[in-house]
Amino acid sequence: MSINLKPEHEQFIQAQIASGRFTNALEVIDAALQLLEKLNDEYMQWQEETRQKVDVAIAELDRGEGLDGETVVMQILERFQKAREASK
Repeated sequence: MSINLKPEHEQFIQAQIASGRFTNALEVIDAALQLLEKLNDEYMQWQEETRQKVDVAIAELDRGEGLDGETVVMQILERFQKAREASK
């Protein structure tokens, strides 16, 4: 596989090698791909956890356990007001 890099990416790779942290471009690219893979795995985990939370919330609403939006907003405003008064 042949890849053309933007000049700023080439400069970044060269700077990483010059710093002594990496010995060649392949090491820099390998580290970058490992980080990308980790980021992707974390995103996929977050996405699955969010789906599960949404499913739980939908089930709660179906059972009539939810709060209406106005009630939630009022509770949040009350918390802000209490926090503001406590900080005075």
